Amino acid sequence: MAPMKVYGWAVSPWMARALVCLEEAGAEYEIVPMSRCGGDHRRPDHLARNPFGEIPVLEDGDLTLYESRAIARYVLRKHRPELLKEGDLEGSAMVDVWMEVEAHHMEATLWTIIRNCITGPYVGRPRDQAAVDESLARLRAVLPVYEARLSACRYLAGDEVTAADLCHFGFMRYFMATEYAGMVDAYPHVRAWWDALLARPSVKKVIAGMPPDFGYASGNIP
Repeated sequence: MAPMKVYGWAVSPWMARALVCLEEAGAEYEIVPMSRCGGDHRRPDHLARNPFGEIPVLEDGDLTLYESRAIARYVLRKHRPELLKEGDLEGSAMVDVWMEVEAHHMEATLWTIIRNCITGPYVGRPRDQAAVDESLARLRAVLPVYEARLSACRYLAGDEVTAADLCHFGFMRYFMATEYAGMVDAYPHVRAWWDALLARPSVKKVIAGMPPDFGYASGNIP
């Protein structure tokens, strides 16, 4: 069977969500590199894969999928269903809960901080400190919820890693490269959870393609 194809650029936190799940699944895949700066995601061939012009896109035989969480679920359901706690009604519900928490309470909050603190200076976009401060305030409200959960179990959906944890990786990776990373140290269970994720071989492999400045300083911008 031909390996799955993943279209996108490796520095993307959305791409990372798909890649780390592919790595955990042990699935055969190849990255089809694209250039954001070159507008590859707006070309007709890519719009045929994803009409919204976003990445990542996964091709598995005749199946084409977009939206990173959908890709993550598909890959794990096919290759490592235990990482979704398939067959465990309560366990799978907890995976869903924490994937929803990440989607609604973490991604946008972290992205506002990341784009102002990391990408903005390289593209000449003035830093909106008010937006950063607002997001930091939201994060200060959310992190105690994570601390409480992670004080009761090692990972978000129990004592074993699941998709719920893996789907946090991409945005946490870049947040932890900002000057505000020290916020996490006030929450020892969150810190231990993050360190445990960083120690995973899948994360080590994916993070190698994610320089903390998105590749701007070196000029290696996709």
